Amino acid sequence: MSDQNLLGNYLKDRRSKLDAASLGYSMTRRRTPGLRREEVALRANVSTTWYTWLEQGREGAPSSEVLERLAQALVLSEVERDYLFLLAQNRLPQLQNQPEMTVSPQLQRLLDAMETIPAFIKTPDWTVVAWNRAAALVMADYASMPVAQRNILRMLFSNPRKQASMPDWDKVARFVVATFRTETARAGMSSSIQALVDELSALSPQFRELWLDQDVSNHGEGRKAIYHATRGIIHLDYSSFAVDGSPHLSMVVYNPATEYDKTVVRELLSTAAPARLAVSKIT
Repeated sequence: MSDQNLLGNYLKDRRSKLDAASLGYSMTRRRTPGLRREEVALRANVSTTWYTWLEQGREGAPSSEVLERLAQALVLSEVERDYLFLLAQNRLPQLQNQPEMTVSPQLQRLLDAMETIPAFIKTPDWTVVAWNRAAALVMADYASMPVAQRNILRMLFSNPRKQASMPDWDKVARFVVATFRTETARAGMSSSIQALVDELSALSPQFRELWLDQDVSNHGEGRKAIYHATRGIIHLDYSSFAVDGSPHLSMVVYNPATEYDKTVVRELLSTAAPARLAVSKIT
């Protein structure tokens, strides 16, 4: 097999490893394992000639719709489907709708292990779905909020008092909206995300203006100033990480930037009552 025909080789390999009998095909007169090309083509609703050319490397990149049908026809797992898109289009597929955004117990234990480093897990629409105690103390008391209020975009654009308390609010808001646009394109504009955009556009002229600007950005890494209700400014270096196996989730870690900031976070952790976490403002 030629190394220049990675997509065709992958399709042929996946086809050869399918259990024809379990998929309802007769095993008589079958000289090779797996499915025949014409059987895969029929399952994917494409012509046998076109599929044959695709395996032979004689066709261009298939559309996303065709790749989805091929993934189903070849009974690909989620990671195999991602690899198919990478070979064919040099990108991952759009995220499928995720009705329930949850984290694994292992991931929650990782968050909790970062005792003095605020960290949380968020969805593509910037809803915080998991956090550690340091994040609840330094940034916001997520546990006391309804799920809808844990959305960082709503925090930024629905509370004028918070806007007034942030000297760099304009810069932060522009960054968040630009990153939200990028992550929305990656995840796909689901009905729930469109509803959030419509809600914020109606609620906030600032959000509507920023959304119409079409700016895009990656979360990446940088430094933020968190305005805590009792401790004033805390400087934090932030980094964002994709959650392997859960492409709809990302982890944001805030590392205290200086020894002073580390001391402030430690003092908050040591003095706060376990049952009641201080509420602060997030920038």
